[in-house]
Amino acid sequence: MQNHVSSEEALIFVMVMASAVDNAMAEKELRRIGQLIDILPVFAAFDKDRLIAVSQRCAEILNGPEGLDVALETVRDALPERLYETAYALAVEIAAVDLAIRSEELRLLDLLRSRLKLDKLVCAAIERSATARYRQG
Repeated sequence: MQNHVSSEEALIFVMVMASAVDNAMAEKELRRIGQLIDILPVFAAFDKDRLIAVSQRCAEILNGPEGLDVALETVRDALPERLYETAYALAVEIAAVDLAIRSEELRLLDLLRSRLKLDKLVCAAIERSATARYRQG
């Protein structure tokens, strides 16, 4: 498998996957990743200067054999169970930021939910809260 990945790196992997899954990392998504790293307590110990290197590492894994599967396993193995819902919330946040969730993003969310064995009702609540945050007047 891959070298060790920290919890913070695994959460960044999730956001990068959510942004890249449709083969186009939009500027809005990249900006939101940076904002989330700046404001969320879970990233307090993360050195933001490492963001590009961590993102590139995720991209390398995704471009390898069985890339998405390996990346999801890497995330699951690196995260303590208490951060599984956080990972899902971050993926939803990045998928929702451009106000259009595509089929590829839905598939990634489904795979993440399954891999982390998350409760469907909890995931629905996370998805609903993102919808409410990004709703336009």
